[in-house]
Amino acid sequence: MILLFARLILTKVSHIGYAARIFLRVLWAGGGLLRRRQLVTDQIHFVGNYSFLIIAVSGLFIGFVLGLQGYYALNKYGSEQAVGLLVALSLVRELGPVITALLFAGRVGTSLAAEIGLMKTGEQLIAMEMMAIDPLKRVIAPRFWAGVIVMPFLLAIFLVFGIFGSYVVNVQLIGVDEGSFWSQMQAGVDIWTDIANGLFKSFIFGIVVTFLALYQGYETKPTPEGVARATTQTVVYGSLAVLGLDFLLTALMFSN
Repeated sequence: MILLFARLILTKVSHIGYAARIFLRVLWAGGGLLRRRQLVTDQIHFVGNYSFLIIAVSGLFIGFVLGLQGYYALNKYGSEQAVGLLVALSLVRELGPVITALLFAGRVGTSLAAEIGLMKTGEQLIAMEMMAIDPLKRVIAPRFWAGVIVMPFLLAIFLVFGIFGSYVVNVQLIGVDEGSFWSQMQAGVDIWTDIANGLFKSFIFGIVVTFLALYQGYETKPTPEGVARATTQTVVYGSLAVLGLDFLLTALMFSN
């Protein structure tokens, strides 16, 4: 039993070490992409443009819900004018980065894992190696950096639509004073403590989720079952990583 447990630990440690080496190689390959920027811009279009709709619609409806729930909670204490500040802080600090990353894992992560997995199943990656083309530099690295670059922009889109949704519900439908809604939000949201930390969270989430998706696709078994498992593991591992990292980052950023 002890030997089995030790062997399991050694196997997991070796997998982590191998993934770390792949990650460092992908980072190192980023320098060469400066000479082939088209590879990254094409992936930015694929990752960002096709994610716009789900991010915008999700942000809008979450803004609706937060606006309603925030108004009902604050109205009990006569502080409904601060609902804009409540919604903005909730979105900027926590809900925005986390939900954007979860949607990113479900929409983009599964797509990347399936794409790379199918390329491996079709032996396209092996064909590249036979032609002396490194798949990590030609296939993995452009997609990785595209995901990292796009994630903060997707967060910004999510925040804009979320705050707009709250504005529609609270100001246009319920009748909260528009001046108080915007002024308290402007006075209470700090650009460094709140906005910069939220963007930093999304940047870290972009690194983790994108790499997990690409790694799952790159290391999948070249079978239909392997590709299906890679896409499933991408969502599971990506979601758990986002939630765990969110706790650690929040504890570090807002502990003072």
